[in-house]
Amino acid sequence: MSYLRDPAEIYRESFAAIAREVDLSGFPDSLHKIVLRLVHSIAIPEIVEDIAWDGDVAGAAKDALAKGAPIIVDANMVVAGIMKDRLSNGSEIKCFLRDESVPELAQSLATTRSAAAVELWRPELEGAIISIGNAPTALFHLIDMLADKDCPRPAAIFAFPVGFIGAAESKAYLIEKELGIPFITLKGRMGGSALAAATVNAVLIGDSS
Repeated sequence: MSYLRDPAEIYRESFAAIAREVDLSGFPDSLHKIVLRLVHSIAIPEIVEDIAWDGDVAGAAKDALAKGAPIIVDANMVVAGIMKDRLSNGSEIKCFLRDESVPELAQSLATTRSAAAVELWRPELEGAIISIGNAPTALFHLIDMLADKDCPRPAAIFAFPVGFIGAAESKAYLIEKELGIPFITLKGRMGGSALAAATVNAVLIGDSS
């Protein structure tokens, strides 16, 4: 059977197909690359109908990276999907889920380990990029933390928790709370580490793709 084998050609053809199938007219120019990469990451063009955002999330994330801001994620699968060779200016990817203090903290807070790990984000939170691609409880906990005016403020939030329980609700909660922090999310149950990593990669690649 004849099929494409050249990685570069597969890449080009993939994005050409997405460009034909996706209507970007409802998005600001600054979000086009992010939207295309979101579609590319899960091969479902229809997700564009459920993408929600607030503020100049791409610009805020780009500025944060220029300052060497950390990228804080909720799961190591998000770490795995990020193009680390594109990091510069001292930016690092940080995931606290496996920190030795998390199990006890989760027990004391009566919550999941993913949510408890968010408590450890506080010292790193100011001006950071947040990318959530797994646990709805992590997003819920982050939103509640940010409701405290004394909590440090991240530069941008990429919110893509996934699942049947809490995913849609946590993203709706983010939209409803109007935190004044630029964000992008996908309404409903769909989400995942591929989407969270793809959003980071779109910002890291910038105009070079």
